Amino acid sequence: MPCFNPLIFLKDYYYFLGVKKDASLEDIKKAYRKLSLKYHPDKNDNDEFFEQRFLEIQEAYNILIDEENRKIYNQNFGISQRSSRSHFPPKIKTFTANKIRVKKGEEIILNWQTNDADVVKILPFGLEKSYGERIFRITEFKDGRFHVVLQAMNTLIHKTAVQGITFTEIFESETTTGKVFSGQEKPDTPADKSFLNLKKITIIFILAFAIAVFLERCFRNHSI
Repeated sequence: MPCFNPLIFLKDYYYFLGVKKDASLEDIKKAYRKLSLKYHPDKNDNDEFFEQRFLEIQEAYNILIDEENRKIYNQNFGISQRSSRSHFPPKIKTFTANKIRVKKGEEIILNWQTNDADVVKILPFGLEKSYGERIFRITEFKDGRFHVVLQAMNTLIHKTAVQGITFTEIFESETTTGKVFSGQEKPDTPADKSFLNLKKITIIFILAFAIAVFLERCFRNHSI
């Protein structure tokens, strides 16, 4: 097993594996097998996020599965948590996307920044840093919507801040003005506008002709 590196003890390896601090070695092995299969890059099109998550899981497992490394980690992690963690409620300073109306498969850029949080998670993606940027694409919408939620947690005082963004699906028929046309609706073309103008002129001409005929008849009746 690799030797424990004191420079990385700030990471919560128990949280990475989803186990309690008093978890048995068998519990740690089961959690590692389950998560390594879920996040293995080969099963996720070599996505960078899954690759980073997989490496974190491996790192956590290598430390916690070794009794001596785990003992040193527990001691250092406890000290760091007591000395460096904030006692203030977590805050979400920013959580934005470059667009919220998107087509399926279109690139989206998320940006976020949190304060006083020791655990930051973006659902449905997973653990993230306290601030950063993520590029992703939505492959499936549910009822034309896709929800992303940022959770900023301070586990020392058991407080959580939550903020969400809802993305709306649009389709290829959307115009540059942002209007979506469906059914019989369609944007006016130059030909449509010309037809409407001709129709108006025709109606005016018919009304004028009808009035002229009416006035002529009135004049004849009056003459008689």
